[in-house]
Amino acid sequence: MSRTRGPTGAGRTAARRCGVVVAVRHDVPMGHVVLFHSVYGLRPAVSAAADRLRAAGHLVAVPDLYGQPPVDTVEEGFALLDRIGQETVLDRARAALDRLPPDTVLAGFSMGAGVAGAMLAERRDTAGLLLLHGTGGSPAAVRPGLPIALHLADPDQYDPPEEVDTWQREMTAAGADLVVHRYPGAGHLFTDPTVPDHDPVATDLTWDRALAFLART
Repeated sequence: MSRTRGPTGAGRTAARRCGVVVAVRHDVPMGHVVLFHSVYGLRPAVSAAADRLRAAGHLVAVPDLYGQPPVDTVEEGFALLDRIGQETVLDRARAALDRLPPDTVLAGFSMGAGVAGAMLAERRDTAGLLLLHGTGGSPAAVRPGLPIALHLADPDQYDPPEEVDTWQREMTAAGADLVVHRYPGAGHLFTDPTVPDHDPVATDLTWDRALAFLART
């Protein structure tokens, strides 16, 4: 991960993020993360997730891959993606990454996990791949020891277990340091509190694990 020092001075400073007072260490290096949104678009849940990571000291970019307001249903999301086009979405992801260090962690929600995986082929120096609600990346893009964490509902309606198992075997065989976290009974986009999929227990566990993953990369 790209490392940047915080403000001058050691120790902890209380900071208010998302209505919660958190302790931010100014003597701990911070890492860059890019967080790609789901097919719904740049919803408040994505910005709230970025704030969670920022509160832990990370430098987080949250690009808008649509350039249009987010939608309320997955059907509307797929329709919007069809109108914008996948190539436009990927071009906007590349443009956002052009401004970030080569070792920026690639992360994303559902469709955004696929975008993060697609960018892996062009960002071989990334410090890690954090996949939320969907697989991403191909074995050909993996360098030995690349840290990857997948957080997925079990079962997930968009990623059948047999396909996930095959992906996991292939990525591991290619040299990835891959961990798959499954959340039984959770809905597909369970970290978003504004959709029916939401599972608060699984959400808290996901973010605890994600922050531990980022601390190691």
